[in-house]
Order: sequence, then structure tokens, then C-alpha cells
Amino acid sequence: MPMPRHSNPHGLLRGSFAGLAIVNLFGCLTQAGCSSTANHRPPARPNVLLICIDDLRPELGCYGKPYVVSPHIDRLARSGRQFNRHYVQAPTCGASRYALLTGRYGPPDNDALFRRAERFDQTPEAVPPSMPAWFRQSGYTTVSVGKVSHHPGGRGGDDWNDEGRPELPGAWDRHLMPTGPWRHPRGAMHGLANGEIRHDAGAMDVFQSVEGGHELYPDGLIADAAMSELSRLAGKPDRPFFLAVGLIRPHLPFGAPSKYMQPYASLELPPIPHPGQPIGRTTWHPSREFMKYHRWGRDPNHDPEFADQVRKHYLACVTYADAQVGRILETLETTGAADRTIIVLWGDHGWHLGEHAVWGKHTLFEESLHAPLIIRYSHAPNPGQATDALVETVDLFPTLCELAGLPLPEFTNGRSLRDILDEPNAAGKPAVSYFRDMWTIRTRKHRLIVHGDGYMELYEHASEDAESRNITATNPELAEHLLNQLNARIASP
Repeated sequence: MPMPRHSNPHGLLRGSFAGLAIVNLFGCLTQAGCSSTANHRPPARPNVLLICIDDLRPELGCYGKPYVVSPHIDRLARSGRQFNRHYVQAPTCGASRYALLTGRYGPPDNDALFRRAERFDQTPEAVPPSMPAWFRQSGYTTVSVGKVSHHPGGRGGDDWNDEGRPELPGAWDRHLMPTGPWRHPRGAMHGLANGEIRHDAGAMDVFQSVEGGHELYPDGLIADAAMSELSRLAGKPDRPFFLAVGLIRPHLPFGAPSKYMQPYASLELPPIPHPGQPIGRTTWHPSREFMKYHRWGRDPNHDPEFADQVRKHYLACVTYADAQVGRILETLETTGAADRTIIVLWGDHGWHLGEHAVWGKHTLFEESLHAPLIIRYSHAPNPGQATDALVETVDLFPTLCELAGLPLPEFTNGRSLRDILDEPNAAGKPAVSYFRDMWTIRTRKHRLIVHGDGYMELYEHASEDAESRNITATNPELAEHLLNQLNARIASP
């Protein structure tokens, strides 16, 4: 059985670590044309713009969903490399972002980054640097805006605004969270229009659509702050920046300005695939995160009309998030820094929209673990050609280091995706994910899920049944082979 290793008046939170030494780790390294003479200035390193989107499954036009209005992300995909088979490490926000920000498989829960921060406070030399810290130590200005780590703004405390409790100590020169009428990051995380804060989920509508502009919901303010930071950072071309921006939508509750709902009002959605509750033991759950909201007494598993309403409001949130991405990318273009900036768009995990009778994440099924990933940088070969190679979120840390010309971190569980960026037909590797005491490995054709007591689920994706029929009993040798692969991956450094 595999085992895991282990406010200010404007509502803008700021934090700095001015005392942290900034060390240039690599000088010229191996960059082409770099002279060894002391008077020769090494080529400028590229900037990094990392855009994280919460609960975004690959429900986008560029991912083969033509009914989804996502023109800005689609345009990014046409000029970059779209990864069709990117899998996150965990189907929950905090654990997935731990993997992104550390490049390591980690604890499967939302408090993983805070526990890492506690270890860092006690013995900082024993905790490997996070991805932004690695870039910061290499001379980058590092800034986060919105939900990049688990809490928007990257802090703890009752309202997630405690300056003394950063989720990523030493990582950011500035970590910002504009809260506006939502007053604090906790209020913004689950906020609805015009400053409505979730106090009792049962009294808050699970979805809404209200007339107004982008500032009607927190993501509009996050995008505004990100655009301001881009203008500031790009104004200092002698020092590269690492800017991470985290958008909240389409996280629950599903609220977006009504203009983003209009394209879906009369849309006939495709049927939900395998919508029934699985038979037998699986990672199925009763969708408590969704069901705790005010639903007007309706259940989408037994009310097809309501199910379609939920799905359309989710899509409206996707289109709203896409519009904020467009505003951020347009600002990058106007600064003149786009050609020297690596852009990454990453979804932190998927989300069930009725598949397996689940409305939410927190399973080890495909819908919870499959998320979008797009990488764009100047002069990349074959721009716009997608890849079907299997990749994992932990691969992003070493990939960005290689693209930026930084030393590759030896402590990550991921591998650089540079070969796939150069050649989209290059091979990937099986993807490993986990939740609670359960682990899974995804190969090109199969998924194996192993429960804490050794019980296994084996699914064949080449079959129409996909993840709706456990074939372990009839394929014990294949299950054992995949289990050995999984154990070897977990045991590897």
C-alpha cells in the first residue's frame, strides 16, 4: 500500500521581507553569447506571469468545449503550448497549491502550507525554498495578488489578514489582496455581489447573476491590482519580475455579472456523462461543499433543469474569469514586456458538474484531477500546437527555472517540461495524485486508485465505461503492475 511523504484603509494587504538577502545564483551560466569578462552584462532574464484560477476544470473553448465563451484563454492557447493532459496533485485548493509552489508531493490537506511555514520558522535551513523564494533569491522581484496560496493574500488569522502569519515565509516582496467592500480576504473568498460575505452558507445563494461591472465581484479588484503591479514592475526592465495572480472564480458560490451569463441563457448543454452514483466502493462523496448553500430546496442530481442552471452559472463564472485574464494580458502587452515574459495559466484542480452524481471536487476521479495548463513564451517552437503528454503540477517549478535560466532545484518531485515545450509529441510520464489516505496513478489508458487499507479501483479510459466500472477483479496483474509503478514514484526522491 503506498504511503505519503512526507488592513489598510483601501483593503490592500502588503507584506515585505526586506531583511532577506538577495543572492544572484547564476550570473551568466550557460546563456548563449554570455561573455566571461567582468564588464559584459548578461542577457536579461525573462519575467514570469503565473495566473492561477480556482476550481477551473478544462471547460474552455480551446479544450474542445465550443459552447464555452473563453476568448482570452483560447487566444493564449493559440500562441502557446496547451497541455491537454495536465493533472494536479490533489483535488483540494491548499494541497494542490502546495505542490505548485514547492514542486513537491506533500500533505493532502489545506493546511499543508501553514505547517511548512511553522517548520520554516523553527529551522529555515531544513525547508527547501518555495518557487517564488527560489526566484527571489535569484534576483527577481516577486509579487502575489489574490489567491495564489491557499488563502487569498497568503496570510492566516481569523480573517486571513494576519501580517505575522504568512503562508510562504520569505517568498514575496509584496503579497496583495484587495478586499474592497468584502472587508477582508476571508470575506472576499466566498463573496457575492456588492460586498456580501458568507456567514452562514445555508443563507447564501449557491449561484447568482447581478447587473454590474467587473468590480461587482472580488476578481475584478484582483485583476485591477494585478494590472497596477504589471505597470509598476514592467517599468523596471533591469530587474525581472515573478508576478503570480490568483483568481477566485469559478469557486463557489457561482456569482458573476449578468453579462457573462447571457451567452448561456438559452444554450442547450450537452448531457452529463456517467451521471449516476457509482456502484461499489469509490471516492464518491455527497457534495457537502455544494449542498450546504441555499439551493431553494432543489437537488441537481434529481432535478435536470436545476442541474443545467448550476452548470450555466459555473460557465458564466468561467467567462467572467476569462475576461479578467484578458484584462491582465492586455495590460502586459501595453507595458511592452510581453515578449520577455513567460506566461503560465494553471487551474488548481477540476470540478464535477454532475459526473458520478458529484457537484464539487474532493474525489480521485478524472473530473477532480484534470485541469488546464498553458505555457507561452517568446520564440517557442510550434506555438499553438497542443500536447497530449501526461504532466503534473509539480513539473512547473523546474520548468520555469529552466526557461528562466536559473539553476534547477534538485529537491522537487517534478521534471522540466522543456522537451515537451520544444516538441509537443514528446513523451510525458504517469501522473500521481492523492487525497486523505488515498493515492492514484494515471497512465495514458488507465487509472488506479488505492485506498488506505489497500482496496483498489482500476479503470480503463479506452473503454466507454471509463471511470464508471472497476475492472480490478478481472485485471489483477495490471492492477499490481500499476501499484508497483505508484509505489516507485512515491519512493523516488
